[in-house]
Amino acid sequence: MAAPKLTSEMARLWAVKWRWYERDSLPWRRFLIHREMAKRGAFARWPLQGEPLEMFRQGRLEVGEGTLFEPGVWLTGGEAGRITIGKGVFLNQLVMVAALESVTVGDHCMAANGCMITDADHRFDHPTKPITHQGFKLKGPTTIGHNVWLGANSVVTGGVTIGERSVIGAGSVVTSDIPAGVIAAGAPARVLREIEFSS
Repeated sequence: MAAPKLTSEMARLWAVKWRWYERDSLPWRRFLIHREMAKRGAFARWPLQGEPLEMFRQGRLEVGEGTLFEPGVWLTGGEAGRITIGKGVFLNQLVMVAALESVTVGDHCMAANGCMITDADHRFDHPTKPITHQGFKLKGPTTIGHNVWLGANSVVTGGVTIGERSVIGAGSVVTSDIPAGVIAAGAPARVLREIEFSS
């Protein structure tokens, strides 16, 4: 079987996709992203994915001083989403923060490898449209209080609040509010016990 020919339409589509997904690999854009992080006293190990530069420039991404992003962190806000990340936050490798409207992460939070934090769900209810074309459904703002630890591969869904100093177990799916000062785990996440804080 002969290899397909590259048409001008295929080349145009490829260029559009490249611009969206690979533009931040260009050295000047990479420099501009690092400059925005440095202005805030924060640091990102490369690659930093998503639309951080556009969101910084439009005032839709706030990053607090002392925050660190490990490689593969993905920050996406589409056309109008806002992401607010407090000071001293640590997002480990492959953490994704996706805001259709608003996601807030408090100060000194820690998200382990592979976590996802979002305020929306992907739609799947159209009977004939491919699922990849159905877009997203807003579930309300997502708020993570100060000093929260999200275990590896945990998911925080839309419209929930996690109270300060709570811990979410690895692999958990948070679908409803979690109070402050507790350990919660499971899919869906449930409170297991209160944390006994030492003085």
